[in-house]
Amino acid sequence: MHSESTSFSAESYFATQGPPPNLEHEVSAVRTFVAQQIQQNRNVVLVTSGGTTVPLELNVVRFLDNFSAGTRGATSAEYFLKAGYAVIFMHRQFSLQPFSRHYSHSTNPFLDFLEIDQVDSSDPQISVTADKRAHLLEVLTAYKSVHASGTLLTLTFITVNDYLWLLRAVSQELSVMRRRAMYYLAAAVSDFFLPRQKMSEHKIQSGKGSLHIEMDQVPKILKSMVDEWTHDGFIVSFKLETDPLLLIPKAHAALERYGHQVVIGNDLHRRKFEVVFVSRNPQLNGDASTGSAPSTFVDHWLRIDLIRDPSKEIEEDIISELVRRHEEWVKQK
Repeated sequence: MHSESTSFSAESYFATQGPPPNLEHEVSAVRTFVAQQIQQNRNVVLVTSGGTTVPLELNVVRFLDNFSAGTRGATSAEYFLKAGYAVIFMHRQFSLQPFSRHYSHSTNPFLDFLEIDQVDSSDPQISVTADKRAHLLEVLTAYKSVHASGTLLTLTFITVNDYLWLLRAVSQELSVMRRRAMYYLAAAVSDFFLPRQKMSEHKIQSGKGSLHIEMDQVPKILKSMVDEWTHDGFIVSFKLETDPLLLIPKAHAALERYGHQVVIGNDLHRRKFEVVFVSRNPQLNGDASTGSAPSTFVDHWLRIDLIRDPSKEIEEDIISELVRRHEEWVKQK
């Protein structure tokens, strides 16, 4: 399965790779949701969450994936809702979601929270285990409140192609809010993909021996978001590295290349308790007292102490900082 590599720009990608079949339905839901939030005078944030798959066949049996479960995106969406934002939650199918994330199959399995009361053997009742009621009530109350207020819209994707088409469409619909829109791009998007034109139609047969695949690079769409799709939106991207020495230089390079507002840097092994906010330095002049030139970028580290408070979630502080920065961004219009 070897073929010559092709370089895709955002424009050439969308011209050659077809949209997902449910795109128009999703766009209609977004348009209605955004109009409702404008009426309610709410800020809106698009949160992308979870990983993307890369199919190897048109009739998909095999695909490439990554480890993302959508924890950061689902957790962050809850804190955005708590801060008064309306949230468009665009997530990988079956990845974690706001509120239900507290009771996933691996963390606090939901059935372990339930008991069968045998007061009347002919009519057994279900109740919540006593020591779990307070937390469940808190989560359930927040969940019901959000759905009653209509401030959460959930969209799903599976493949990197689904993601790119949906991201462009949602960004364009949300652009009517201009600076009052935030784009929180926490999804772990594949860096490489196999174009439809190079895919096998049917399942790749294993009897042919070793498999050689040459994939193409997924186009960098942040520049298109900044220049074409979002119209002054506040855009936050993420940079994950395993080499800490690369983290900040690559975050600086991303801001320089794409011109958006914030890169949140994560070291793979420290991401649960430490991140770095990288943004442009608002100062235009050097320090007159020292004669030094200003740094192009500002690096702001955010850390939490999980030993002192193991229940603390770093996303709470991430969202608090972003809300503050977004408020300043809105005031500049």
